[in-house]
Amino acid sequence: MSLDVQRSRVPQPPPPGGILWQDTGDIRTLLTLGPAFILQVSHPAVGAGVDDHSVFRTDPWGRGVRSMRSVLLWVYGEERAAEEGRRLRLLHRGIHGTDARGRPYHALAARTYAWVHATGFPVARYAHPYLWGRPYTEPEERQYFAEWRRVGQLLGIHERDLPESVEEFWPYYREMLKEIELTRVARELLDPHQPLPVLDVGPRSLRTPVRWLWPVARRLFLRFRRFLSIGLLPPEARDALGLTWTAAQERRLRRVCRVISVVVTRLPHRLRYFPEAHLARSRHGLD
Repeated sequence: MSLDVQRSRVPQPPPPGGILWQDTGDIRTLLTLGPAFILQVSHPAVGAGVDDHSVFRTDPWGRGVRSMRSVLLWVYGEERAAEEGRRLRLLHRGIHGTDARGRPYHALAARTYAWVHATGFPVARYAHPYLWGRPYTEPEERQYFAEWRRVGQLLGIHERDLPESVEEFWPYYREMLKEIELTRVARELLDPHQPLPVLDVGPRSLRTPVRWLWPVARRLFLRFRRFLSIGLLPPEARDALGLTWTAAQERRLRRVCRVISVVVTRLPHRLRYFPEAHLARSRHGLD
């Protein structure tokens, strides 16, 4: 078998200069992680797996940093992207048990594993007009979906387990929404009164003042997380979970996101993008 044929069978990471290279490393992506995670853990099998095996309660900040680094590797890691996909599958191999209704689950069950990845597309599509100031054009949306689907293959999701096109995605998505519910983990993530360990990531010079201010900062952070997690969740997902969202909240969300969009677009690229993304983009002359 020729080397070219072998390479053609290995899932390839998204191309430099594509939609994912443009958007994923942008710091605004952080604000979409909350609604995407809510949508993921609202599936009973995913929620049970996170409830039983994740450190999201005891080490939420470390878990968040590790998750973001993993996402950045999928997109900007190039030759390391497939290695990261294999690492994640190995990590999830031992995650299994029974959900709240006594049904068995396994993290690598095809339907469950595919759903975790699939949630990224509707959330990114819905959040884009808020955080980037405009919706994706139709060609951009198709390109985003194709690139996100390619990332799914890097993660070991079989082609048959993810819809092949945008048109096929929406019926699949509507069917999956019938299976979600406000699981224990989803409720905790949306509860502004939940315990939250003090922020312990970022510059060391800021950790002492953050610790002093934490009693107030924790409440503000949890309220803001709930606000964004519900506000940037696609309306049909909100409805499926029975989450309310008022016109006044929608107006507030639009104002907040408009400010964020204006500020971030004026930052130099070295501040606008995560360091891993900025370095990769610079290597390819994109910054």
